[in-house]
Amino acid sequence: MKIVFMGTPDFAVPCLDICYENHEVIGVFTQPDRPKGRGKKLAAPPVKEKALKYGLDIYQPEKLKTPEMVTLLKELAPDCIVVVAYGQLLSKEILDIPERGCVNVHASLLPKYRGASPINWCIVQGEKETGITTMYMDVGLDTGDMIHKDVVSIGDDMSFEELYMALLPMGAQVLAKTLDAIENGSAPRIAQNDEESSYAPLLNKQNTMIDWHKSAGQIHNHIRGLNPIPVALTTYEGDRIKIFVSELTDMKTEQTPGTIINVSKSGLDVATGDGVLRLKEVQFPNGKRLAVSQLILGHNIEIGIVLGQ
Repeated sequence: MKIVFMGTPDFAVPCLDICYENHEVIGVFTQPDRPKGRGKKLAAPPVKEKALKYGLDIYQPEKLKTPEMVTLLKELAPDCIVVVAYGQLLSKEILDIPERGCVNVHASLLPKYRGASPINWCIVQGEKETGITTMYMDVGLDTGDMIHKDVVSIGDDMSFEELYMALLPMGAQVLAKTLDAIENGSAPRIAQNDEESSYAPLLNKQNTMIDWHKSAGQIHNHIRGLNPIPVALTTYEGDRIKIFVSELTDMKTEQTPGTIINVSKSGLDVATGDGVLRLKEVQFPNGKRLAVSQLILGHNIEIGIVLGQ
């Protein structure tokens, strides 16, 4: 099939590989180069870097919905458009261009966790499994008919980074199976049940802050679901600190939620709304991410301080 590929981050690169190896990629759309790092030098998206290696035609429009881009896509006349974490919505006019439809690779088991941050949110919400879903795109947000799914288990201490790396190759595997089925006319169309849907919004400063009144289990899920990005936040005597790794304990306490009740090489034991959570890796302002066993060598962490105040 002739395919137009749309994607931006490293998560989309294995999917581009699959398209290139098994089909004819006639164009790659990705986000414009953006300033990155301390020097704010322009950096190409990972998908662009791979497309350059393949010698593919690359397009980086600020807006995809312009008449010029719509005309270009019509002239390219793809059999199928494949979208993987592209970062822009497709208009109905674009969705109607390819004869075999627009296919999206989504990192959750739809209809749950529609939206921008499904990998983070399934951990934050304490899910035991997630996966990859491919679907035919429509004008809604991740509402199109499903094609194929694959499932991965989520361990009790699995971080966002670990789950992301598990889903990375799976996305390409499910896409390969999906494109084969579309090409030979055997791809199913499975309608989503909207009543089973939930939304995974973008993470921001408000929903990354730890609420110590929640249970130790809920806070543990919050921390690992945001590790290493965008990272869970709290405050220590007014300074904002980052929490990367935590550990559940069997301890109970009547102390105010957020209170540091013990400091040791094993970690910082903090009271929550239900139980005690041990913080294992943290980062203070202008410092490095450190295990608490290293942190306490150069910081005096006071027992009795209430985090989040």
